[in-house]
Amino acid sequence: MKIAVVGTGYVGLVVGTCLAENGNDVICVDKDDSKVRMLRRGRMPIYEPGLEEMVQRNTAERRLSFTTLLPKAVRQSSIVFIAVGTPPGEDGSADLRHVEEVARQIARAMNGYKVIVNKSTVPVGTASRVREIVRRETTHPFSVVSNPEFLKQGAAVEDFLKPDRVVIGAEDPRAAGLMKELYAPFTRTGAPVMVMDCASAELCKYAANALLATKISFMNEVAAVCERFGANVDEVRKAVGSDRRIGTSFLFPGVGYGGSCFPKDVKAILRFSAEKDYDFEILKAVEAVNERQKVRLVEKMESHFGSLKGRTIAVWGLAFKPRTDDMREAPAITIIQRLLAAGAKVQAYDPEAEKVARGIFGTRIQLCEKSYEALKGAQALALVTEWNEFREPDFPRMRKLMREPVVFDGRNLYNPEQMRAQGFTYYSIGR
Repeated sequence: MKIAVVGTGYVGLVVGTCLAENGNDVICVDKDDSKVRMLRRGRMPIYEPGLEEMVQRNTAERRLSFTTLLPKAVRQSSIVFIAVGTPPGEDGSADLRHVEEVARQIARAMNGYKVIVNKSTVPVGTASRVREIVRRETTHPFSVVSNPEFLKQGAAVEDFLKPDRVVIGAEDPRAAGLMKELYAPFTRTGAPVMVMDCASAELCKYAANALLATKISFMNEVAAVCERFGANVDEVRKAVGSDRRIGTSFLFPGVGYGGSCFPKDVKAILRFSAEKDYDFEILKAVEAVNERQKVRLVEKMESHFGSLKGRTIAVWGLAFKPRTDDMREAPAITIIQRLLAAGAKVQAYDPEAEKVARGIFGTRIQLCEKSYEALKGAQALALVTEWNEFREPDFPRMRKLMREPVVFDGRNLYNPEQMRAQGFTYYSIGR
């Protein structure tokens, strides 16, 4: 098929590249000329495992191309994906200005029947808004489809190539048929293709992310109760997760969720529910618990040391999760800001997020090129992101490098008894 993808951010680049991988001719559009030039050279604006090699391969095979010329891309394509950003406004609502402007540009460039696909995460009712915008701008026939993405950062390529499900919101049977044909190679192993109305499809992404965020905040609340009663949240988590009705995913306590999806989507569903006079009380609590959870490690440090002023704190992990350089809404930002406000010096390391962190903190913290470098002279280590390389470090080397062997483990990576046996003062979450 001939496909255009408007937007080469995290979602658009993965979607376009994976569709090209299956033999489609894909044109990715972005208004940022420097970004387009970078992608044409096979260089990535984001870190996502496996993506760079796939972009280079499909570009070389001429199945994947990049341009700033949206009208040309639309005219050459039968399916046009909208994959631009929908950042939260001050009130939490999704900002649809980019989606609406792209819809206008697509309509003005149309030269025949097009399937216009909302791939951006958009509030319920956006498909209807896009349909009206396009209808005002063109006399050509078209269909609007809602096709939410369910990509996990760090595993996005795998998620697209082997989806759990494909959700298609389409009132037009012709458009639904084209979309099912497009996704057929990705669902050969039996993943369901669910065709429904656009409003239901739009809500699917928000409902899924809100439920996962709820599981995280719930377990962080359970961890707080465990600490008060001397229970072990790991044992509780295992017992709860063994119930098939619940499952084991997203039951790990920690320093809270972050990233580009959970915080934004929880805020958005709260906002558009309120617009229909519904007070989503559970999600208000989920959000409040998450904000509180982000500072728990610092509170533990303050309880241990008294004052943090003048103390050197090492931080391992800056991205909101492993296998990405994304620091949007990352707990590490809140933790470091709180440490700096308390007068502490911060020495931080992350395998991928150093460049992003430099843009956020500048010279206010020391960014290290190696994990052990961050420990030199530190009076405590805060472990914030559970990168694999942090799971089995050289503990004697750590103790030798640190001025005080104190570890605040925000991801419960280490065994408390073994840490104490190694000579560390050790704090974790819910244990």
